[in-house]
Amino acid sequence: MPLVTTNEMLLKAQKEHYAVGAFNAENLEMVMAIVAAAEKSNAPVIIQTTPSTVKYAGLDYYLAMVKTAAERASVPVAMHLDHGDSLSLAMQALRTGYTSIMIDGSHESFEDNIALTRKVVEACSPSGISVEAELGKVGGKEDDLDGGSGNPYTDPAEAKEFVERTCVNSLAVAIGTAHGLYKGTPKLDFDRLSEIRKVVDIPLVLHGASGVPDEAVQKSIELGICKVNFATELRIAYSNGVKAYMEKDPEVFDPKKYSKVGMQEVTKLVCEKIALCGSNNKA
Repeated sequence: MPLVTTNEMLLKAQKEHYAVGAFNAENLEMVMAIVAAAEKSNAPVIIQTTPSTVKYAGLDYYLAMVKTAAERASVPVAMHLDHGDSLSLAMQALRTGYTSIMIDGSHESFEDNIALTRKVVEACSPSGISVEAELGKVGGKEDDLDGGSGNPYTDPAEAKEFVERTCVNSLAVAIGTAHGLYKGTPKLDFDRLSEIRKVVDIPLVLHGASGVPDEAVQKSIELGICKVNFATELRIAYSNGVKAYMEKDPEVFDPKKYSKVGMQEVTKLVCEKIALCGSNNKA
């Protein structure tokens, strides 16, 4: 089917109390593996690219791959710009054909974040393209994404005002997760999430879920998270599959052989994350 926006799938998830898995793809093999998992699970799925991934090949390359995969699939697939770091990149993604766009103004002041997000919403709304924003700072570092310092948590009162003034479609909240690999077990602020949910009525997003214990992800969903992002774990799964094959057959020179094993590992992992989010059989 054609690419879809995240609007309908996230509102459905919010109403039925599950989350849609959002998975970062780095190459053709990961795109194919993610969609294969969604098909197996009969689940809606969001495929994402970060600014650094876009620099590697370009918005048009990644869109073409995901668009083709979506057209061959029987489940809803959305193409999302993850952590769009400028108005310029967000507008490029919109013009290229991405069906969901995140503008990350979390490193700006509260007022500047509102102004930037509002500009993106105003540009995307006429086309019905979904816009995600972030308030607070998700910690850690992944690609060129740096969580920064200072108080990282999302303030519930600010979240309410932010949503009302920007008319954004979904909001990524900072409750203690981080990008990349965790050095210890993350401790999420569930009370804060509950307070945000009480005053914000749009779908909420959890970033930095790779490495978060399953029970913490599930509780976050129970408390109102409707979209969960996974990136680092997929890269590890793909790389481990490739490494395992090449250790077994170091003379291999056909990329299709070791890439196939990497794909299998990603598909297995994505199926597990879809089940964790509760979105299986929700397509």
